[in-house]
Amino acid sequence: MTDQRLPWGRLIVALDLGNEKEIEKVVEILAPKKAKFKIGSIAFTKFGPALVQKFTKKNIDIFVDLKLYDIPNTMKETARVITEIGCWAFTVHIKAGADALAAVRDEVKRAAEEKNIRKPLILGVTELTSSKASPEDVLKLVTLANDAKLDGVIASAQEAPAIKAKFDNLKVITPGIRSPFDAKGDQQRITTAKTAFESGADYIVVGRPIISKKDYLKAAEEVLSA
Repeated sequence: MTDQRLPWGRLIVALDLGNEKEIEKVVEILAPKKAKFKIGSIAFTKFGPALVQKFTKKNIDIFVDLKLYDIPNTMKETARVITEIGCWAFTVHIKAGADALAAVRDEVKRAAEEKNIRKPLILGVTELTSSKASPEDVLKLVTLANDAKLDGVIASAQEAPAIKAKFDNLKVITPGIRSPFDAKGDQQRITTAKTAFESGADYIVVGRPIISKKDYLKAAEEVLSA
């Protein structure tokens, strides 16, 4: 597979770094390939919304991964703030429950309309890929996400076929991606990029297998080719 044929637009690179210059370097190298980027707890806590906006102003798609899990009002108000930042997508824990998910969904729509900005995708976290989980438990959570009219879910490639078979309207974002040469780390339910896409994943999230390497472009190519 040549570089031109790699599914760059379906790659989300996790910027789990505490050094802003390193983050900027990763984005500088991979953004021209049309990759998307995830800013999670590490970078968001250290650099705040300004880091997100630095990239969104350049029309780079940013996925804010804070996994909101709180009472409905707190989740709703936080979701408004995240929406106003201008990100491509953000995460909530499905386990927060139907009322919280509905509150987030309605507030995001309201905020986007009021500010005349793009409505971010709301992605529901099922079970973390660092833990063991049964397909049945994951599907129960996906059903709740679907009922709440979320845009997609975070799930491993092991559950993706069942999710797509039952809820083809939901986007599936799959973390825990490793090439055959990468260390498993703390991940339990892992797979290669090729297997994830064949299983029905719309996007994959990749962090350490790319950002821990010296050559980010080569590392990303190796992950996408595996």
